[in-house]
Amino acid sequence: MTQTAQAIDILIGGSGQPQRLRLDRANRHGLVAGATGTGKTVTLQILAQGLSDAGVPVFAADVKGDLSGVAAPGEPGEKMLARARSMNLDLFPEAAPTLFWDLFGEKGHPIRATVSEMGPLLIARMLELNDVQEGVLSVVFRAADEEGLLLLDLKDLQAALTFAAENAAALGARYGNVSTATVATIQRKLLVLEDQGGARLFGEPALNLADFMRRDEKGRGYVSILAADRLIAAPRLYATFLLWLMSELFEVLPEVGDVDRPRLAFFFDEAHLLFRDAPKSLLEKIEQVVRLIRSKGVGIYFVTQNPADIPDAVLGQLGNRIQHALRAYTPADQKGLRAAANSFRANPEFNTAEAIQGLGVGEALVSVLDEKGAPTVVQKTLIRPPVSRLGPLSPAERAAVLGASPVRGLYEAAVDRESAFEVLRARAEARVREEARATPPAPPRAPARQPTPRAPAAGRGRQTLTETFAKQFLRTLASAAGREILRGVLGGMRRR
Repeated sequence: MTQTAQAIDILIGGSGQPQRLRLDRANRHGLVAGATGTGKTVTLQILAQGLSDAGVPVFAADVKGDLSGVAAPGEPGEKMLARARSMNLDLFPEAAPTLFWDLFGEKGHPIRATVSEMGPLLIARMLELNDVQEGVLSVVFRAADEEGLLLLDLKDLQAALTFAAENAAALGARYGNVSTATVATIQRKLLVLEDQGGARLFGEPALNLADFMRRDEKGRGYVSILAADRLIAAPRLYATFLLWLMSELFEVLPEVGDVDRPRLAFFFDEAHLLFRDAPKSLLEKIEQVVRLIRSKGVGIYFVTQNPADIPDAVLGQLGNRIQHALRAYTPADQKGLRAAANSFRANPEFNTAEAIQGLGVGEALVSVLDEKGAPTVVQKTLIRPPVSRLGPLSPAERAAVLGASPVRGLYEAAVDRESAFEVLRARAEARVREEARATPPAPPRAPARQPTPRAPAAGRGRQTLTETFAKQFLRTLASAAGREILRGVLGGMRRR
């Protein structure tokens, strides 16, 4: 059953009585949890399409590739039809309007952010820097800002780090010790990030968040799907990128207060990666974003295997909960099971912990917020079948969706305007020319009949430290640019 822009709720499923997510409570965030293979992806697909049909744009990371089926009409089999009949539900196969995105630009529109937008805190998290290294990185960002140096892509950041190393004494006098060894460590970690594909994330044109909040001609919200099957191999990059998206939404969107439906729903799959080994400062930032972003009209839904993966301070903000089956084979599993059971408002008709272990595929315990904002008593629920396809699109189908995309051509071609790399290179070249003009030419020497040891040319011995630094800086920048060009050529050859 297709929702309309006038809908007030979304049917999740039912067993005796229907379970519905109220749209005016959908920005109070949510949790979809359960062991692998219990039906979390199908539940996510149902919620995404239901919100889309109600006029709510959706962003979701597709870790396994299965979620792409939301862009094609469903082909319900007999089991799905039988489940629909048990719920007095008519299935009308329909696709949701879909936008595909991909950090690597292979399975969707390229998606980029500038280094300045990401900021030192998140980049330090991405690079796994310690406190001292993060402090030096913050100094580099401050120095670049004061020097008027735009940090757009990774070669800009490399150039700014080289600038900081060459001016370590001056920067240290203003901001505290800036060790060249620490700068070198950060540069090495940037190389690791490049090898993971992180260079693709940084640059221009940067993502316009308004493109995540589009609606089609029928008033349905677009479902933006990030291809994350390759990105998930670099978990820090994946988690930091999605945290940046949430933070940008929080910073950019205006306050709207209580609304009849969210302005955007954000689904974070494999959510445990966001919190793994996160420093206290980052956890505090995540908690702040989750607590306050609902007033911007954004609902955040964490998708993970066990609620215990999420810190209590964040878990307490998630009002709508769908719990698929958990298996409790170890003491740690049993502790997580008890925590999951205790997070629900108890139903006197069954034991919640036992019910979680006994759920089958496509079944869940559901508790949502009612009209007063209070959680409902937990109910055993058969999840409704989707009206879009279960399973991934073929490459040809994905290409057809991309060809009809309303943002086609906006992000495909990278733009490399003048920024820190170009400015610092120009300064270094100017210093070399200035030193060359200031150095007097060597006097002519009379030819000698016998070979004699060569004396140093006049002026060559007076080569300044500035000239030496400038030449070394140019070699460093040229090497970085050469690596980028070579990798682009080799990457193209591999794709062929």
